[in-house]
Amino acid sequence: MLYLIIEHFKGGDAAPVYRRFRDCGRMTPDGLEYVCSWVDTRFERCFQIMRTPDPKLIDQWIESWSDLVDFEIIPVMSSEDAVDALESRL
Repeated sequence: MLYLIIEHFKGGDAAPVYRRFRDCGRMTPDGLEYVCSWVDTRFERCFQIMRTPDPKLIDQWIESWSDLVDFEIIPVMSSEDAVDALESRL
C-alpha cells in the first residue's frame, strides 16, 4: 500500500528536521519503504510517498519525528490502479 505523508514542520522550521536527517537518516523501521519526496519552496512542508504492507510501521516511524513534525497520512494509489478500480463504472 502507498501512503502520501504530508509533514508540516513545526514552527515552519525545516532546519531541525534536516539536521536530524543528516545525523540519523530517515529512521524507518524494516518494512517501511521511502519512495520519493518533495518539499514546498517555503520549507514549511514535505510531501512523501511511502510504501508498506503494515500501516503500524508508519506510526512507529512517526514517533521518531513527532517532536519536530506534524503529520497527515493519506492512503493513495497509482492512477493506473485507480483506472482498474473504476473500470466497471466507466
